[in-house]
Amino acid sequence: MQAHPINGRVLIVAGSDSGGGAGIQADIKAVSALNAFAMTAIAALTAQNTTGVYGVLPVDPAFVALQMKVVLEDLGADSIKIGMLANAAVIEAVAGEYEERAINVPLVVDPVMVSKSGHFLLEPDAVQTLRKRLLPHAELVTPNLPEAEALTNIPVRNLDDMRRAAEMIRTFGPKAVLLKGGHLEDERLCDLLLTEDGEEVFEGRRIHTPHTHGTGCTLASAIAAGIAQGLGVRDSVARARAYVDEAIRSAPGFGHGHGPLNHLHTVRPFP
Repeated sequence: MQAHPINGRVLIVAGSDSGGGAGIQADIKAVSALNAFAMTAIAALTAQNTTGVYGVLPVDPAFVALQMKVVLEDLGADSIKIGMLANAAVIEAVAGEYEERAINVPLVVDPVMVSKSGHFLLEPDAVQTLRKRLLPHAELVTPNLPEAEALTNIPVRNLDDMRRAAEMIRTFGPKAVLLKGGHLEDERLCDLLLTEDGEEVFEGRRIHTPHTHGTGCTLASAIAAGIAQGLGVRDSVARARAYVDEAIRSAPGFGHGHGPLNHLHTVRPFP
């Protein structure tokens, strides 16, 4: 069997999910499944499964920065994906390390704030720090609707609200915003991509399943893989959405709550 050479280096700075469905574990699977190389700086540990988050242990900010430093100095990166950072001190450390060592590396920020089960993963006072310290550097920021509301204080109930929120988030400095519409009740799913060149609405049909744990982490990492491989933001988003859609459709059905995706649907059996 002919192996495809690995293309693109993605440094992921995020929290660990002991259940394997979200966080660093989902990030590594998604990046690998799309034939890029995943590296990590773990910013928090969580004790969680498909039914909820049972504990969060932030990693010392200096140690998060050290993980980034040694990876960037040795292996380098073609994109960096930011996920769960837990608190303002970790955000400051990550932003400082990015500014010192990777300022020209495209940054994908998934502003993780609340888990699928409703557990807060970012301390409330850290939202402003995230907005001020990381969003101005972002090539793309990928909030869901509750995260967009927290960033903008704009209630989002429809596509017009999504436009207003995305436009405000762009004023915080990111080059592009992908506002994910999965929390709306409509059968038609709309994700809004707003860039310097205008907007594009990606549409799809809602898949009725409880197995959607880690979709946000997975999507952002899949986009970061595309950017690392030289795809533009728009094409990276389109490929990542198709990848996540199939990962949801073929989810293995594990757990008693919000189950994980099938991240490895791209991988053929080893002979």
